[in-house]
Amino acid sequence: MKLDSMYQEVILDHYKHPHGRGLRDGDAEVHHVNPTCGDEITLRVKYDGEKIEDVSYEGQGCSISQASASVLNDLLVGKELADARKIQETFLELMQSKGQIEPDDAMEEVLEDAIAFAGVSKYPARVKCALLSWMAWKDATAQAFAEEAKTA
Repeated sequence: MKLDSMYQEVILDHYKHPHGRGLRDGDAEVHHVNPTCGDEITLRVKYDGEKIEDVSYEGQGCSISQASASVLNDLLVGKELADARKIQETFLELMQSKGQIEPDDAMEEVLEDAIAFAGVSKYPARVKCALLSWMAWKDATAQAFAEEAKTA
């Protein structure tokens, strides 16, 4: 089986069987829209102090944006914030590479199923789809910690 074909299967599987879908209680909520194509997501994050307890979302859009949200849930729930940020930064680096980064074993270890989006990085219009949930998570995280700082 070709690698691209396997990656497409991973994306389609996450699209058809999303992980984390359905809004649950959270510490912060954001709503992001990709005006280019109409993809949108409402995302909530919940922290237990140092770890990400939950990431839940509702959204609509293409298979890439919806699968990316599912992969984000798998990768970040249960992680400490510093580790989650490293994963997010690695995914961002891959998406902004315009197809120039050839994922290696170390990157695959960090990104797990998210490595399937490597081919998406060649298509700038699709990169926004893949990054929609990741940017929403980053904003929700900042919002959650800003609120926490106000009450401390």
